Amino acid sequence: MHSPAVDPNRVLEEARQAGVRFVILRFTDILGAPKGVTIPLEDLPEAIETGKWFDGSAIEGFARVAESDLYLKPDLSTFTILPWTRGQGTTAHVICWVVNRRGERFAGDPRAVLARVMERAARMGYTYVVSPELEFYLFRAEGERFAPAPHDEIGYFDLATDLAYRVRCEMVETLRALGIPAGPGHHEISPGQHEIDFQPADALRMADYLVTARLVIKHIAQAHGLHATFMPKPLEGRAGSGMHTHQSLLRREDGGNAFADPEDDYGLSPLAKAFLAGQIAHARGMCAVLCPLVNSYKRLLGGFEAPPYVSWARINRSALIRIPAIKPGRYQSTRIELRSIDPACNPYLAFAAMLAAGLDGIERRLPLPPPVEEELFPMEAAELEARGIQRLPATLGEALEALEADEVIQEALGPLAAERFLEAKRLEWEAYCRHVSAWEIERYFHVY
Repeated sequence: MHSPAVDPNRVLEEARQAGVRFVILRFTDILGAPKGVTIPLEDLPEAIETGKWFDGSAIEGFARVAESDLYLKPDLSTFTILPWTRGQGTTAHVICWVVNRRGERFAGDPRAVLARVMERAARMGYTYVVSPELEFYLFRAEGERFAPAPHDEIGYFDLATDLAYRVRCEMVETLRALGIPAGPGHHEISPGQHEIDFQPADALRMADYLVTARLVIKHIAQAHGLHATFMPKPLEGRAGSGMHTHQSLLRREDGGNAFADPEDDYGLSPLAKAFLAGQIAHARGMCAVLCPLVNSYKRLLGGFEAPPYVSWARINRSALIRIPAIKPGRYQSTRIELRSIDPACNPYLAFAAMLAAGLDGIERRLPLPPPVEEELFPMEAAELEARGIQRLPATLGEALEALEADEVIQEALGPLAAERFLEAKRLEWEAYCRHVSAWEIERYFHVY
């Protein structure tokens, strides 16, 4: 996938007129953590022409020492002025491709991983479009530390005129000023929990938006004495934070929604059903990429509409994949909603895995299992097995085993990115397994 052609001279001239003094060249490591280097605007032409060198061996999941010379090549279609810096060292940022000395995309760059799978979809005649619902908690901050206490005591869709309401509105306003199609926003089910939705965009651009949005949300929260966290399950007994993602394929020839079939009971075309079947088939294999933390699996144990089982439905909100109802005559809005993915993921890798799973379903014409509209959590294990309903991995360790066994998802990531992702996550899982928690001390110390 090639970035839209942008005239570098126009970008530079507009930046000078806006008083831009610095530019942050941004990218992410294999885990999705934002990285970057700040350069004076005067150095941007050289970065555009030849790239800005950095040591790839120092970045999580990137090159080893022997292959460490990497370069940042700005994608000028993402060049944006950061509104909160205006008038005080005005700063812009631009998202970059990571390339090697020959100017080729680095296989370990998560953005390149997604671009490669998007190009595969384009060759099949489709553009992958996504629309995430980003959930997060706001806690009261205490200097460098924060108290794990929500800032409010209200619930789902409740209206309030407190600080967090104003902060959330400022977040949406700032995201829109950056060209990110954010909004609406609302209070979520648990005290201190919020959601900001995003309008549909192609998956590569949306991944760019999400990485930026997480930075913006944290920045604005901090400016108001709050701590924003995208940790999937920050509080025991409270709802976890997900990132439910709506998905569709648009036909490149006419822009029409290839998922829509108004004659079908669920409004889904045969292509949509095959795509859905692919995601069902690879649900376990892609889980480690979509839900990448030890903590992620405490959300997926069930309850609070989190999906512990591999199923699809229209009404059942505990299903892994839901088919949102479409108003009559609005069939261009037909989509499928994946509900396991959480906001701690690397969105480039997550969308790449999701798309690859769906494309595999299309290419192999996988049959779609029947929907399950009843609640699955109370079912006995024997009934689940009889109906062929699998459970999502219960731990990160189990999810890594499923990823290692799934050739389609590993191929989507590519050998280098898959190896480095698995390596980093195995270390995280092993560290967790060795850790003796306060819960264990409290439960066992005086008993045994």
